[in-house]
Parts: sequence; structure tokens; C-alpha cells
Amino acid sequence: MSGKNMKANSLADLRSDTVTRPTLEMKSAMMDAPLGDDVYGEDPTVNRLEEKAAHLTGKKAALYCSSGTQSNLLALLSHCQRGDEYIVGQTAHTYRYEAGGAAVLGSIQPQPLDFEPDGTLDLSKVARFIKPDDYHFAKTRLLCLENTQGGKILSMGYLKQARAFADTHGLGFHLDGARVFNAAVALNVDIKEITGLFDTVSCCLSKGLGAPVGSVLCGPADFIARARRWRKMVGGGMRQAGILAAACIYALDNNVDRLAEDHANAKRLAEGLSGIEELNIHPEDVQTNILFATVGDKIDALADHMEKYGICIDRAQHLRLVTHLDITAEDIENTIQGFRDFYQKA
Repeated sequence: MSGKNMKANSLADLRSDTVTRPTLEMKSAMMDAPLGDDVYGEDPTVNRLEEKAAHLTGKKAALYCSSGTQSNLLALLSHCQRGDEYIVGQTAHTYRYEAGGAAVLGSIQPQPLDFEPDGTLDLSKVARFIKPDDYHFAKTRLLCLENTQGGKILSMGYLKQARAFADTHGLGFHLDGARVFNAAVALNVDIKEITGLFDTVSCCLSKGLGAPVGSVLCGPADFIARARRWRKMVGGGMRQAGILAAACIYALDNNVDRLAEDHANAKRLAEGLSGIEELNIHPEDVQTNILFATVGDKIDALADHMEKYGICIDRAQHLRLVTHLDITAEDIENTIQGFRDFYQKA
């Protein structure tokens, strides 16, 4: 482990909700998990996680994956053939932050479109980019959405419109639900109300839910069987993975409702920082656990300053701050005070 990471682990880390660490109770569940060989389908804890995830999302089957990147890749490979196309947001994780896996490994062409300010894709614009059935063009096969998108929730009304749109145009419909539990908690709906509108959904368990490793891909049984073959092909067979799956089960049983605390902390942070003109923060834009601030070329000095307050932030000029289960109300107040002190001296 590098010195930088060791230092970050001693601080309250606002860089991402991926930095959460297992609690003692979660570690205990991991140590007590019955294990088998998951590649043979014989790990009882993995099987229990997959059954639980399928039930929660209203799908027939689920597949435990090492990461959200892997589960999204498996979804794209299973929905599309070589030369097919998927429509996706320009800054969506499946397009921008997954190393071009669909194109590199699946010969699947992305058609990225700009997101609207609320995190949606304009369906009238999507319609214009669906390719005609002509051998000059890739076949438009799939529409991908992301919920939440930059911390913003896609409304139930929009999701229902998008479902009808996909049906009308004969498209598959996949959700990158890395933070879909955040969306469900913020909307105060059963997660099935969101996931039930999609053919397939990837749910990350190692972000706000606090598991150390893993995502689940949920969908029809035949689709998941296809995805399981792809998982093996890309090296995703994890053998005695139940020791990790146990943490995911614990997270689903214990850490969903408490996401509301992260949302409240993010809102408080936004309110506390909104008076700093240079940051350009608007509390009304903060819907879940993510907020953004404009920092510019002062970011390195700011990051060094915040470490003195026990806070770790990313060194990016367009700064993202993310609350999670390892961030306390006290950490939020320390962060607000640290930012205020920095900009008063600047």
C-alpha cells in the first residue's frame, strides 16, 4: 500500500463511497460464511446472495460479479452482438469510466449522447440516433441509463416513459444501478419499482452499502446464464467467493435504510459550503450522497489544507464530494469549517 493511501485511510475520506471499510459485524459474517466452489455453482453463500438480489430486484436470476464494471460489461456482451450499438450518456460510467470494454472485448459500438441537466437522456434525441435497418449502420440494440447519475435521481415518471420508449423501438433496456438503492431510498419506493422497469440491472454493493467487493447483475434466467458464460470468459470465476458474498448479504440486510443518513449529511455539507462563492454549490441540486464544487487551480493547496482538519478530498479541479457510512456528522462540520477557513485566507 502506498504512503498516500495509508494517509487517506487515517482520514475521513470524501473522495468516493467506494472507500468504505467493513464493520466488525460485517467481518464476522464473512468469517462465518459457509463456502464452496462458485465456478461449480457450489458456494452456498454466493447462491444465497444471488437469490436474494434477484428477489429484491424482481428478477428471475442474478449473478455475483467482482465489480460494477464487470457486471455492466457482462450485460452489454449479453444484450449485444458484434457490430451492434448501445445508446448511453456521454459521461455515463458504462461509456466513460469502464476502459472501453464493450468496444474492445465485444466489438459493440457506443453511441454517446449528452445528459440533460437532470441526469436523463432526452428521448426525442435518442430517437434521432437510433440507426435505420440498413447495412451501412450498426444495429441499435440497447438503451442504457444510470441511476443515480452524478447523484441525481431519475424520476419514476421519466423511467416509465423510457420503458415505453424502449418497447416502442424494440430496444433492450439496461440500468447501471451502481447507486440505485440510493435512488430508491431518496424516492421512498421499493427498489422493485425502479428495477422492474428494466430488462436488466447492475447493482453495486461496494459503494454506499459498504461491502468490500462486488456487484450483482440481475435479469431473466436465460440472460443470466449467458452472462455467466461471459463472466467465466473474462476471468470472473472467483471460487470460494462466499467470504465476499457474505459481506454483500450483510450490506443488503443492514445498510439500505441508513443511506438516508448519507443523503442528509450531503445536504448539510452543501448548505454549509453554499456560502462560499468560489465553490458554486447549490444545495437544492443535492438529491442523494454526491455534490460537486468548482475549485480550479487551488485544488492542491485546498487538499493539503483539508488534511489538517482530518479530511481527504480528491485532487480534481471539478471536485466531487461523496458521503457514506464512514462519514459522520462531525466529519461534515469539520469539512465545512476547513473549507471556510481556506477561502477566508485565500
